[in-house]
Amino acid sequence: MKPITRGAALVAGAVIALSGNSYADEEADIGKREYDSNCAVCHGKSGKGDGPYAGLIDTRIPDLTVLSKNNGGVFPFARVYATIDGTDGVKAHGTRDMPIWGTEYKIKGAEHYGVFPYDPESYVRARILALTEYIYRLQGK
Repeated sequence: MKPITRGAALVAGAVIALSGNSYADEEADIGKREYDSNCAVCHGKSGKGDGPYAGLIDTRIPDLTVLSKNNGGVFPFARVYATIDGTDGVKAHGTRDMPIWGTEYKIKGAEHYGVFPYDPESYVRARILALTEYIYRLQGK
């Protein structure tokens, strides 16, 4: 059996910490929780771009359920991850109406862990990966 690396242990710890529940809780869906907390207000509960803020932003909010369809049937995982992280500019957002979640997650991690040692990159990566995977599940069939 391979020993667990420090990075893997930190990512696992971040996932458990983010769940807010026991690691044995089968109901924990971190990606959905991230989406509901941070994305649904604009993109809507179902991801169609019809959230409560949709009428307040001048730019049309994208329908996240057709990302695969609009990309030849392949979910654009890297592009979605980079958009959430903030490393990929979102042309439709112009001045970037969408928050840069990579930065937001780093701030939240620092507030959560305080003086305790943790790996901010692993913490951010775990949250964005969970959210990206949830958006993948929103894709229409």
